[in-house]
Amino acid sequence: MGKTHVAQALGHLAIRLGANVRFAKTSRVLAELAGGHADRTWDKRMRELIRPDVLILDDFAMRQLSAAQADDLYELVSERQGRSLLITSNRAPSDWYPLFPSPVAAESLLDRLINTSRQVIMNGPSCRPNKRPKNPSEKGS
Repeated sequence: MGKTHVAQALGHLAIRLGANVRFAKTSRVLAELAGGHADRTWDKRMRELIRPDVLILDDFAMRQLSAAQADDLYELVSERQGRSLLITSNRAPSDWYPLFPSPVAAESLLDRLINTSRQVIMNGPSCRPNKRPKNPSEKGS
């Protein structure tokens, strides 16, 4: 069972318990907020992300962030303070810091995330190893 599957299952359980839940890839949320800067609907789009009882951001910290993306994430996390936020990532939180354009932005955001969270570490092989092509550099091929 993978991290996305577990996150979706927790979201489904929250819905069954009466919560309003939104699931999205982190990259899509950032693109949505960037679009809001472009068309002047950022406040409306941010309110829609703040509103759910549970917000699930899948595949957090997949790539480096621009200054605008880091600012948007900071605002989102700050505004959701006290509301449930579930994040999935392939990286350990300690590996998130270099993805931010400034150490201050990283510390501000990650302090809010890490110090108020519970972490579930899922170790083990991918659920999809037989569905991907073999890497020629892997031993035993």
